[in-house]
Amino acid sequence: MLLGVAGPSFTLDAVPAANEVDPYKILGVTKSASQAEIKKVYKRLVREWHPDKNKNEGAEDMFIKITKSYEILSNEEKRTNYDRYGQTDDTQPYGHGHYGHRHDHFYFDESFFHFPFNNKGNREFADSKYALHFNQYVNDVVPDSYKRPYLIKITSDWCFSCIHIEPVWKEVVLELEALGVGIGVVDVGYERRLANHLGAHRTPSILGVINGKVTFFHYAVVKEHLRQFVEDLLPQRLVEKVTDRNDFQFLNSWHEQNKPHVLLFDQVPVVPLLYKLTAFAYKDYVQFGYVDQGLSETANLLKQFNINTYAPTMLVFKESTDKPADIIQAKGMKKQIIDEFITNNKFLLVPRLVNQKLFDELCPVKQFHRRRKYCVLLITGDEESYTIGNQAFLTFASTNTLEVVRFAYVYQRLQQSLCDILLKTKDTYGRSVFILERRNPAGKVLYKEVAGGWNGTDEDKQRLLDELERLQKDPSILNYDAMLPELNNEFASMFLIRWIYTAYDYISEILDDILHNNWREMMPLLSLIFSALFILFGTVVVQAFSDSSEDGKSKPKAKEGTKAENGGSAFYFILFYSRPPKKNFVEVTELTDITYTSNLVKLRPGHMNVVLVLTDATKNVLLSKFAKEVYSFTGSLTLHFSFLNMDKHSAWMETLLEFAQDAMQIDTEEDDCARHKIDYTGYVLALNGHKKYLCLFKPVYTGEEGGSSEEEGPGGATGGGKRSRSGSRDDHPPRRSTPRSRSTATLQIHHKLDRLGLWMERLMEGTLPRYYIPGWPGLDKITGPK
Repeated sequence: MLLGVAGPSFTLDAVPAANEVDPYKILGVTKSASQAEIKKVYKRLVREWHPDKNKNEGAEDMFIKITKSYEILSNEEKRTNYDRYGQTDDTQPYGHGHYGHRHDHFYFDESFFHFPFNNKGNREFADSKYALHFNQYVNDVVPDSYKRPYLIKITSDWCFSCIHIEPVWKEVVLELEALGVGIGVVDVGYERRLANHLGAHRTPSILGVINGKVTFFHYAVVKEHLRQFVEDLLPQRLVEKVTDRNDFQFLNSWHEQNKPHVLLFDQVPVVPLLYKLTAFAYKDYVQFGYVDQGLSETANLLKQFNINTYAPTMLVFKESTDKPADIIQAKGMKKQIIDEFITNNKFLLVPRLVNQKLFDELCPVKQFHRRRKYCVLLITGDEESYTIGNQAFLTFASTNTLEVVRFAYVYQRLQQSLCDILLKTKDTYGRSVFILERRNPAGKVLYKEVAGGWNGTDEDKQRLLDELERLQKDPSILNYDAMLPELNNEFASMFLIRWIYTAYDYISEILDDILHNNWREMMPLLSLIFSALFILFGTVVVQAFSDSSEDGKSKPKAKEGTKAENGGSAFYFILFYSRPPKKNFVEVTELTDITYTSNLVKLRPGHMNVVLVLTDATKNVLLSKFAKEVYSFTGSLTLHFSFLNMDKHSAWMETLLEFAQDAMQIDTEEDDCARHKIDYTGYVLALNGHKKYLCLFKPVYTGEEGGSSEEEGPGGATGGGKRSRSGSRDDHPPRRSTPRSRSTATLQIHHKLDRLGLWMERLMEGTLPRYYIPGWPGLDKITGPK
């Protein structure tokens, strides 16, 4: 019930009026009534109190109360709330933090129209937590998308379709957010700039953002599709499948990739999404592998590392491939546990400085005395002669227990500019150890070279240990300073490879737009292509007509008339319809209890079944006329043609029109008691099985007896069996004479479909009135005996 108020403010005086509504009393059910009983009673009451059928004064108010009551009792959460507290969403005080829409002269009761998406305060699942703004997207989401994918929903206050995907969206968000997927919601009404920036021009839309690239979701909004969509956003080779055949190659690649390697042992054959997301987040630091414990090819790995098969196990390997550096095992492997595990092991014991980013993380700038960190840097080479010294440096670093000291090394050949500054001579090639402390991000460092160089001997180790102990007592021993240049990125891709990747991404984006109808952004390109084709085609046509001879222009009118008669209809059909008929006949299926489900109830979305109503006596005449009228529309892939025999299924027709109460108003001249006597022969129904509505053609006898009426005979179509193929006008040329024995009744039946062609054109244009029904009546249950 709509509550009127004098001004824009609300008072609590209106609340008790809503409490007087007892949904159980209005529907006439007990508190123990099941959902099926409530639904059955609701359907009966709605039919009885519908304002279009019931003209009593209080019918409209009663209809609103019935609808509200059913809304409360059909929702278990609202029903429980009412049973416990006697309150619903409409009866709670306005001052409890819920926001209604305030207008100058009325309160818009959204609960009646069931628009919870427009009432942000009353939403079961608040989108405000994930609301994105343009600056937030550019400054936060895009950089963060290089570490984790984002799933973003485009919505608006008055989005009628958004409410249908809300339960699925809520469930998916709760699951994916726990796995580490970023979530965002863009309200077009408030963030039009961001929506246009993303290329989202309709609501609802769902898109993914990864590595700064936007990808649209084009499938049905179900949990499995959204989960697969997020998984498809991730790069393909994030996680390598490891077996007994390639485990040695996988673990020994740590030196080449300069990364620790992590192995996850689990019993599922597919890599878990949580593990893939973790691999994407730490792809710059760790190489990930997956071992399927259910395969016979992994038995040696399980035995080698003594893996417990009853719970997922994660091992991290650094410089040693025989023994893991760390291990965790848990039945419920949560994101927080994995993140902490990877964060504590994302560097090798002695990593090679391959870029500035790694140098900044290993040797961070600390401005406070107590938080100073030092780097012990070995300058060496990658030749075999340096192997013994490098291994000795690794052995020394593995025994280090000081948290403020990190060990690293560089290849002098690859980081020449850095080594020149520290060594102070450009022609020095040897092994030297430096202790560094970074003082500012610009590159200033304090450093000291450990005397004697580094050959990996015990004396070298002892000298380095002594220097580190002195450093703990007196940081001033770092008596040299320098400005270090930015390190070379040793893993940077070549320019040609980067260009190829960019071109591939651009082509993929264009193909994706074309395949999924993102026409707004493609419109300039499509306009250019079609303009060029039109100019080319127009030039060819003009040239062809200019070269035609004068004899072709002076043809007799009689021949022109003959051509118009024989080929004119096909010409104009090609001109006005995008799909010409592919067959020279019309396939018409009889609507029976066997074909009913596939041809109507489970008809694909967007498809319609055009059904002709006939009897045994009028079957041949009407089918032949029906085929001629609808032949030019058979090229449409979304139209199907059927006929319904009233001698078999008269009750179905009456039940269908009874459900469509608006359609029954067409026959207002008929009385309720005489409706079963209506002759439905010649009626045509256009039925949309998915959206549950129909368009009705009522035959009108024109009385014309021109050529069209003389073309038909009782045997003009074959209708035997469950499928009937009626010949088109191209198959049967007009007959010059008809037997005079044809009755007037046959002519009248024949003329019932004279206006069907015009009605079909309006059907294709979408201008016909639609009559919605609650559900399709069962054909098998109400079929009377023949």
